[in-house]
Amino acid sequence: MTPITEVEGRRLALSNLEKVLYPADGFTKGEVLHYYATTAEVLLPHLRDRPLSFLRYPDGPDGQVFFAKNVPPGTPEWVTTAEVPRSEGPARMVLVQDLASLMWAANLVTEFHTPQWVIGAPGRADRLVLDLDPGAPATVVQCCEVAVWLRERLAADGIEAYVKTSGAKGLHLLAGVEPVPSERVVEYAKELAVEAEKALPRLVVHRMTRSLRPGKVFVDWSQNAARKTTATPYTLRARPEPSVSAPVTWEEVEACGSARQLTFLATEMGVRLREHGDLLAPLLDAGRAGAVPRLTPPRLTPP
Repeated sequence: MTPITEVEGRRLALSNLEKVLYPADGFTKGEVLHYYATTAEVLLPHLRDRPLSFLRYPDGPDGQVFFAKNVPPGTPEWVTTAEVPRSEGPARMVLVQDLASLMWAANLVTEFHTPQWVIGAPGRADRLVLDLDPGAPATVVQCCEVAVWLRERLAADGIEAYVKTSGAKGLHLLAGVEPVPSERVVEYAKELAVEAEKALPRLVVHRMTRSLRPGKVFVDWSQNAARKTTATPYTLRARPEPSVSAPVTWEEVEACGSARQLTFLATEMGVRLREHGDLLAPLLDAGRAGAVPRLTPPRLTPP
């Protein structure tokens, strides 16, 4: 019989708790749910008011992995949903606003992915993200070098950057910005990526072309498009081990000498949270958001 649990007055059926989802270390679905319950205090503020895209892996990372954006069948009526505009027509998506909704969603076995805007202002970004993706043999070590350069470049524009692991191979730089159309942030992020490639040509590529990426760090600026989503801070990832998209300090980034130094598993997050709290909490403070500068059009040289 599927156990029924009450969470904040909501009755939840939590299924297959003994099922091993991460074969590399035997991490079970029950442990996944425990992880989300114990990190909810820091995770929920980063999910709240942002339409959720599910990257589901119900049989573990070696099974079927698939994206789902629409409200899943059987969603309880008490889970908040909202209509979201899309180019192909509006869709109804889930908003994880409270612990009960978080545990319901976690029971589906999913990565949490959210856009850089909130439901009250769709397509107006309040965050900037730069996804640093290393092409082998480059690793997160090279991503760290690029991240430090980008931090200083953003600071020159009055924008404070924070960093987390992707939970896979790379890093995510995040910054709070005063709300502007997503297209503006895309343009600015692309300009930053192009500048990084010019400054660090042996390390950086700003184009997605696969043949250009071996040994370099692809600075993915396109994640800022209104239709795109990025792994939410603290989400588990569908990897061989229960790795977390974990906020890290700039000191850890600057000192990184191996990929293992910036790999964090679910079992390690309790200690990190006790030591550091939510390192991305400043992103939730609108008063600390930076202004996205207007790009100056290139001057035309007279003939």
